[in-house]
Amino acid sequence: MATAKKTVAKKTAPKKTAEAGALEAVLWNGKGEKAGSVALPAELFGAAWNADLVHQVVVGMEANARPVTAHTKFRGEVSGGGKKPWKQKGTGRARHGSTRSPIWRGGGVTHGPRAEKDYSVKINRKMRAAALASVLSRKLRDGEVIFVDSLSFAEPKTKDAKAMLVAIANGSGNKELVTKRKNAAILAFAKKDKASEKSFRNIGSLTLEEARNLNPVDLVNKKFLVIENPAESLPVLAARFAKKA
Repeated sequence: MATAKKTVAKKTAPKKTAEAGALEAVLWNGKGEKAGSVALPAELFGAAWNADLVHQVVVGMEANARPVTAHTKFRGEVSGGGKKPWKQKGTGRARHGSTRSPIWRGGGVTHGPRAEKDYSVKINRKMRAAALASVLSRKLRDGEVIFVDSLSFAEPKTKDAKAMLVAIANGSGNKELVTKRKNAAILAFAKKDKASEKSFRNIGSLTLEEARNLNPVDLVNKKFLVIENPAESLPVLAARFAKKA
């Protein structure tokens, strides 16, 4: 007797799609008070953590920034040595043709470092952008991204900059922003501001940068990221993910 086979439909898990503007973060002011909220683009702060990609991009960018300064000269590049030190035979000494030989003091160097070596690594634009989004998203999930409405001053004054930094740290609950002595944070400004730059640059634990110049290397080497005026800064960052014709 034939038995009918039972067919069981496989249940597929619904795909999770990140909608633009679905992420939100608190916006702080210079007094450490809540000034509202900011909608975060999913392409910047909703990416998954990709350790392999971030490592590849960071190592590549560091290699591209590596200076090639060590350089030695071959025996044909050092000065002098045009005359034979002594005659070939009859002196009882070893025969030599030039004092610029590598076995002579002041002579050329054998197998030494040369400035012709190229350490550069090609990094695709999409790889660099994806690594940046991965680091930004990871820092947001770890609570290490702080959004501030303004970091500007009427005139440069480090005392006011320190007071503002302390207020933001206390308000957001990130005390390490002021207690960490090295690589505490990178301040990302919407545009160049000389008064703010002069106010914060004397604080050794901070690095100042424009939002358009943020990169994975700076972000992985700093604990916090403080983004000033996200209404202007975030569109500049999001433009790096726009498809080029």
